[in-house]
Amino acid sequence: MKKLVCLWVLVALSLPLFAQHEEAFPSYVQVNGSAEQEITPDEIYLSITITERDSKGKITVEQQQREMIAALKRLGINVEEQLKMVDLSSAFFKKNNALATAQYRLELHDAATVTRAWQALDALGISQVSVERMSHSKMAHYRTEVRQEAMRAAKRKAEELAEAIGQRVGKCFYIFDMTQDGEPLFKSNVMMARASGADFAVAEEAAEPSLEFASIKLTYRVQAKFILE
Repeated sequence: MKKLVCLWVLVALSLPLFAQHEEAFPSYVQVNGSAEQEITPDEIYLSITITERDSKGKITVEQQQREMIAALKRLGINVEEQLKMVDLSSAFFKKNNALATAQYRLELHDAATVTRAWQALDALGISQVSVERMSHSKMAHYRTEVRQEAMRAAKRKAEELAEAIGQRVGKCFYIFDMTQDGEPLFKSNVMMARASGADFAVAEEAAEPSLEFASIKLTYRVQAKFILE
């Protein structure tokens, strides 16, 4: 009898603890949300390397630079703002018959202009041209927009699940951003043609070579927990 009384006392004392435990850890729903958006890049950076040509009449870096600037200006490119020198070898450090080199970064804003610039440089014998990176002038805005849409998608999913059991979602008490921002991928028909040894002159006569860039794809995923009411 004494053991039974002690048991009931323990149960009675435990009830408030269970209530507090339930209040401290309420029922909740955990969901994941995702969102995607494709953006056409409007900032395309070309890396251009000019090397001094060691022929019968040596063609200097300075001469090739003048020809490059003149060709880019004919395309309507503002070289003062869009063309920057990023590296230049010094004659002081040249050994024996080493050739001087200079590296430039050209900022363009659409694939059509990139194609024309690439053709102009190739016609001058400047073949060391590659796409360094691509971006968008409003990238920060788009990243925020897609990230917020992922969160809204998570809430919609939580509401659907709660409705299935006759409940509603309350406050969100946990958010985890599962996305790591990465550099966008791109593809270039011109680069692939050059790599396979295609003749640019023949391609230009037949049809203007096309340079296509894959859209920048932003993908964000979040995990969230909502209180069930």
